[in-house]
Amino acid sequence: MRAVIQRVTGCRLSISGAEYSRIGQGMLVLIGIEETDNQDDIEWLAAKIVRLRIFNDDQGVMNLSVSDTGGEIMVVSQFTLHASTKKGNRPSYIRAAKPETAIPLYKGFVRQMEAEFGKAVSTGVFGANMQLEFTNDGPVTIIIDTKAKNKEGFLQDYF
Repeated sequence: MRAVIQRVTGCRLSISGAEYSRIGQGMLVLIGIEETDNQDDIEWLAAKIVRLRIFNDDQGVMNLSVSDTGGEIMVVSQFTLHASTKKGNRPSYIRAAKPETAIPLYKGFVRQMEAEFGKAVSTGVFGANMQLEFTNDGPVTIIIDTKAKNKEGFLQDYF
């Protein structure tokens, strides 16, 4: 699983021009799922994200988690996070999980995020053409890949 976590002051998700979900201050989590992902990936990544200290304390130091700040979380599926651009100019998505694998894992990830967070998270609709409007706060953007838990510089392996 690959996640792009953005600290946001707010986020609005629309489908076909109609607002579907919205959060205030918190995290926007874009999640990409591979065929080889499993429950261990879900549990590790959800715990890591909810405990990630990317919010400022009183001294302006990123020392607080989203839970510490009373913030909100939105989780949106995004298969394009597994794009490979090694050959040519058209990205390949061969590493992205097929819907029959990805949908149950995505739903399981959302459930695990809610369990770790202790409250509901907002979502999009898997496979829908969604529009996101958000303000990245900082900007702060973190990339986490469960396949690289113990590697530094893992992105060079993928692009």
